[in-house]
Amino acid sequence: MANQERPIGFWLKLVDQLVDDQFGASFEEHGVTRRQWQMMNLLVEGPATQKELSDGLRPFFPAVETGTSAELIEELRESGWVLLEDGQYQLTDLGSRSLENLRGAVDRIRQLMTDNITEEEYTALLAVLQRMASNLGWDGDVASGPRVDT
Repeated sequence: MANQERPIGFWLKLVDQLVDDQFGASFEEHGVTRRQWQMMNLLVEGPATQKELSDGLRPFFPAVETGTSAELIEELRESGWVLLEDGQYQLTDLGSRSLENLRGAVDRIRQLMTDNITEEEYTALLAVLQRMASNLGWDGDVASGPRVDT
């Protein structure tokens, strides 16, 4: 089957897997998982409880995966990147610096992903994917869809 004859599902799953692989390898070099990076991004907005972190991750990761969020936040705490005070987690100075380093890696992956794609093509792609999601029942609620951090 020629590449252009493959269905959209093939391309969506392939790109999703390649994005996961790139981010996974990059984050592994920094000693965190993608979910932990997402948690840290949520904590930039301010302190949060473990439940708030789990709820914030739910749209981005399947329920099966988010079940381990307590363990993941504990690992960040043990690394000194996050601290727990009065039942709320917050980034430490070390965590903020580490997140900034991770953002550099994320920016490099985003650049790689969009090489040879014009801004107009990228904008059109996002608009088409959003319309497809709406056609399939997505109501535009950010809580029912993935965060836009990748």
